[in-house]
Amino acid sequence: MDFLKVSSKSSPASVAGAIAGLIKDGKPVELQSVGAGAINQAIKAVAIARGFLIPVGIDIVCKPYFSDILINGEKRTAIRLAIVKTSVGAEDQAHMNQSQEYSL
Repeated sequence: MDFLKVSSKSSPASVAGAIAGLIKDGKPVELQSVGAGAINQAIKAVAIARGFLIPVGIDIVCKPYFSDILINGEKRTAIRLAIVKTSVGAEDQAHMNQSQEYSL
């Protein structure tokens, strides 16, 4: 499985669009992040993607796990987020509607 690399400079909205597009196409999605800033952007992207998908009847959850990788010959620990499609419950739809009412 391929994965999307998310850095601290990644645009969460752009990553969210990629997540939503892949999920709508029925493809598995995995994000890989190294470092606090990158993980922050990845989590924001998942939240934004969920907001894109719930109105069209698709919900997602993420399953985080650690992965040892090599960067320039140096061993690093990445956090990977496996994004999985689920069904939307009525409470999820109501919560998203309420959240959007108060967004700035």
